[in-house]
Amino acid sequence: MTRRRWMQTLTGVVIGGVGGRYVSQNGLVPPDAAGFFTPERTLNYAAHRQFFGLSTAREFRRDQISSKPFANGRPPQSKDYLAHQAAGFQDWRLEVGGQVAKPLSLSIADLRAMPAKSQITQLVCEEGWSYIAEWTGVLLSDVLTLAGAKAARYVIPECIQPAWKQSIDMVDAWHPQTLVAYAMNGQDVPPGHGGPLRLRVPRQLGYKSLKFLNRLTVADSLEGKLRKSPYAWYAGI
Repeated sequence: MTRRRWMQTLTGVVIGGVGGRYVSQNGLVPPDAAGFFTPERTLNYAAHRQFFGLSTAREFRRDQISSKPFANGRPPQSKDYLAHQAAGFQDWRLEVGGQVAKPLSLSIADLRAMPAKSQITQLVCEEGWSYIAEWTGVLLSDVLTLAGAKAARYVIPECIQPAWKQSIDMVDAWHPQTLVAYAMNGQDVPPGHGGPLRLRVPRQLGYKSLKFLNRLTVADSLEGKLRKSPYAWYAGI
């Protein structure tokens, strides 16, 4: 049996019959599972969630931090972002809303006043490059707790560039390595790396670690909110 045929058989088992009912009833079908890619995306997501739901991304020693971390793309050139940058991001806010008991509007200073968490992890890009860096910030779970996040399935991070909207499920949102990062390698997160705030999701590929973060929305559905992208919604590594 060829590798391709083996994968086709396995995905058929996963999404068909008893397997199909199981993944559906347990919320293991990703929101972008449609059409040709349904078997592959469902198998990937369901396998990760069933076998690696509580796993952690590898953390590194300080001497393993990359000397020249690659900054992919340019910072926003909009008047709004440039004005924030010129003011040292003092007026930058992280808005938290949706299915929460207490909507929040947090400044960088507010976030720095919360318990800090640091991690040295590897950011891996789907384009093939990667680097290791130390990230410091607030656990996303602490922000959700402060907002009184209600039972829901997703958190939708947004940034100053609306087209860059992303979303993650609650497994990653409450994971102890998922950060709202305000510092990188002991300094403010540079604009080239998504400053002043960057979501850091080390268990997924880099495009899930949204740059220029300014809003979090807790939601039970992604209907009408799923970003059109050539990449899979779930990018577990």
